Amino acid sequence: MLSLFSTLGGLLISGLPKLLEFFQDKADKKHELALAEMQTIREKEMAAMGFAAQAKVEEIRSDQIAMQTEADMTKAAYEHDAKVLEKAAGWVSSYVGTVRPTVTYLFVLELIAINLWLTYYLFSHPNLIQSVDDIIRYADIIFSPDEMSMLGGIIGFWFGSRNWSKK
Repeated sequence: MLSLFSTLGGLLISGLPKLLEFFQDKADKKHELALAEMQTIREKEMAAMGFAAQAKVEEIRSDQIAMQTEADMTKAAYEHDAKVLEKAAGWVSSYVGTVRPTVTYLFVLELIAINLWLTYYLFSHPNLIQSVDDIIRYADIIFSPDEMSMLGGIIGFWFGSRNWSKK
C-alpha cells in the first residue's frame, strides 16, 4: 500500500513544477494587469496636463532599462557558469548535467546489490528456509515496503514526468 502511495506521490511531485508554473503565471498576469491599470491612469492624468509625449518616452525608457537589466543578469549567470566550468576538467563539465540521474542509478544499484546479497545469503544457508512461510517472511525482508516505496517514488517521478512535460 505504501508503495502505491509513494508511486502516486512520485507521479504527482513530478508534475509539481508545472503546477507551480501555472500559479506563478497567474500571479504574473495579475501583477501585469495591475501595472497596466496604473499606467493607464497615469497616462490619462499626464494627457490631461499635456504630457502625453513625455509619458511615451518614459515608457520606452523603462522598457529599455528592464530589458537591459534582464539581459545583464542572464549574461552574468552564463559567465559565472562558464567561469566555474572553465576551471573544471572536461568530464566534470559533461557530468554536471547527469548528477540527478546518477544519484538515481546509484540508489537503484544499491537496492539491487543489497537484494542480491540477501538472496545469496539465504540460499547459501539452506537451514534458514524450512517452509513456504519462511520464503514469504524473507521476501518481505528483501523487498520491504519502505524499499518498494522509495523505488516506486523514483520510478513515478522519472517516468511520470514525461506526461507532464508534454503539452
